[in-house]
Amino acid sequence: MFGVVLALLFCQLAVAADSVPEQVAPKKVSFVNDVVPVLTKAGCNMGTCHAKAGGGQNGFQLSLLGFEPLEDYESIVREGRGRRLFPSAPEESLLLRKGANETPHKGGVRLAKDTEGYEIIRRWISEGAAYQVEADPTLESIEVQPPRGVVNMGQEQQLKAIATFSDGSKKDVTPFSLFESNSEAMAEVSSTGLVKMHDIPGRVAIMLRYQDKAAVFTAAVPLGAPMGELPTANNFVDELVFANLNEIGVPPSPVCDDATFLRRVSLDLTGRLPTPAEADEFLASTDPEKRNQAINRLLQSPGYADFFANKWTALLKNRRDDASDITSNFAFHAWIRDSLLQNVPYDQMVRELLAATGTVVANPPVAWYKRVKEPKDQMEDVAQLFLGVRLQCAQCHHHPFERWSQDDYYSLSAFFAQVGRKPSGVRGEDLIFHKRGMATSKNIKTGESLKPAALGDDVGEIPSDQDPRLRLADWISKPENPFFAKSLVNRYWKHFFKRGLIEPEDDIRDTNPPSNPELLAALEEHFIRSGFDLKELVRVITQSKAYQLSSVPNDYNLVDEQNYSRYYPRRMQAEVMLDSIDDLTGSPTAFANLPQGTRAVGLPDNSYNKASLFLRVFGRPDNASVCECERVQSSSLAQSLHLINSSEVKGKLGAGAGRAADMAKSDAPPEAKIKEIYRVAYSRDPSAEEMQIALEYLQQIPTDADGKPIAANVAAQQNFQDLLWAIMNSKEFLFNH
Repeated sequence: MFGVVLALLFCQLAVAADSVPEQVAPKKVSFVNDVVPVLTKAGCNMGTCHAKAGGGQNGFQLSLLGFEPLEDYESIVREGRGRRLFPSAPEESLLLRKGANETPHKGGVRLAKDTEGYEIIRRWISEGAAYQVEADPTLESIEVQPPRGVVNMGQEQQLKAIATFSDGSKKDVTPFSLFESNSEAMAEVSSTGLVKMHDIPGRVAIMLRYQDKAAVFTAAVPLGAPMGELPTANNFVDELVFANLNEIGVPPSPVCDDATFLRRVSLDLTGRLPTPAEADEFLASTDPEKRNQAINRLLQSPGYADFFANKWTALLKNRRDDASDITSNFAFHAWIRDSLLQNVPYDQMVRELLAATGTVVANPPVAWYKRVKEPKDQMEDVAQLFLGVRLQCAQCHHHPFERWSQDDYYSLSAFFAQVGRKPSGVRGEDLIFHKRGMATSKNIKTGESLKPAALGDDVGEIPSDQDPRLRLADWISKPENPFFAKSLVNRYWKHFFKRGLIEPEDDIRDTNPPSNPELLAALEEHFIRSGFDLKELVRVITQSKAYQLSSVPNDYNLVDEQNYSRYYPRRMQAEVMLDSIDDLTGSPTAFANLPQGTRAVGLPDNSYNKASLFLRVFGRPDNASVCECERVQSSSLAQSLHLINSSEVKGKLGAGAGRAADMAKSDAPPEAKIKEIYRVAYSRDPSAEEMQIALEYLQQIPTDADGKPIAANVAAQQNFQDLLWAIMNSKEFLFNH
């Protein structure tokens, strides 16, 4: 009996022993997954601190945002004679003492001693400061929770960052993630991921970054105003614009009147004011299709080709730096203009440009290679202009807001590695050809020679006797390419609406989402299905009610700057304004070595800026960049003074064959003359009040310096000059609205 009891007792002890949980050793700190994120969150590896170009700070160099952890490890552990770490007494390590500002530190306190980040680094040092620990997983992806939502104005939303690693594990990395709002005016985000909405309705995005991965939270911020009855949709553009406005509760302005529409669409399509005859015919018509007919007429006009050729030659750097450039400048401009006039498909134009060979006389697109000579410059311009991807950062380090690395940068530039050139029979012009051989580009950091590769795609093996640019052109214009069509429709949307669906228009990336994703996708699909038809894209945009809305805000949409609830007024471009002033004053500008009647929007290159103070003051670009931002659209004191009192403007107003002189001599009734001026300037008739003010002014007799009335004919011309001057300086004239 005693033996049985003893046996049962031993069994119970064994069971109790088995039920005691085994002690699990704490997981060791990972340099890549734990330490580097702490340094990034603390701002140690920012460009203004120890990731500063040219040696960091005080000889301590880290890679930007920790994208090169092995280099950071070498810098922390081995450089500086190893004095940055003190394993036997981790708290005395210079890395921690500087971070806590116990040792004087220019950056102040970055790692307070009572924070989790400080403890992580202290533990890492105490554990031996290894680069890798056993079974150290790699980061696979990062997600934000929630990924999207509706957050009312004034409310808050806490975000959470969840990292997924190669071993399948997930970890909340919110405390060590970086957060950034794409619109501080709409929403601000704290370092802990707490988003607070302000009082501007629309859509806002919050980017979070952890290690080299990024994710985006997008939120609709509704106004909740009464919507009333929305305008009837003309096409899918309207359906998607109005659906978005309905969701965020921002009512659109009404459709603009006929005079405003005609002036707006003429300026946007051809860069010129409608003539009085065009305005008379359009305003008198009762045809319900007259707006669509006006759009089609403008698209078929030479003015359309002139205006958009002016846009593209600037972006494609058609510059004249020497007298020998004149042949290529004129040939290149003519090629672009003729292609637009004939409506050559956009993908074909890009292919002809990228794969251009021969001489500029025989093949004008070759002129681009004269201006852009280095493979990396060619690649950067192509990526930014035709793909909407800014790769300049990736030349030296991983792109801070994107997935593109240095290898992506040099692999894409390898497409241009075999472009050869030799002197041609025309002075200053090269013959462009494909050099046989394997195309490669060397990564300046790793020394590795990289073969051509597209962004996020494989173009296959390229034989040495095939021009890699042809393979690049094939990839770029594929309907599946996620950048090509999207970049163009976004750029053109901005041309007509002042703001791109993605802003800036040439910065397309996952961390910069569009304000209306459904609309951008629909425009992209429509453009591809049309065969990359530029005129059809312009047509579908300008025929929409969204484009034809009034610029006058209602009680609710004044603060809207991204949802297209109204037309956003913008100042005329320099060339357009000069042409418009010429039309108003009846005094055309003459340009050297160009046919009489050449308009400013038809100038082939940048050289005419030197001779025209007007074009320089009002910001005509010098064609030095593929960025639309080179064109200055902001106002300045110099611009105001030029319009008010420059000799150029005075000369146009007082021209002997100008409008003021002609009207002073004409026997037509003053009311008809005033109406003509308003038709030229505004494409509308003057109001009764405007007519009365103008008539009273024209009837005045100015006096000379002695107080004596001047001659009637001189007085009449001077009064008409003053009236034209006043209209020229009005916002209604200077802005497209």
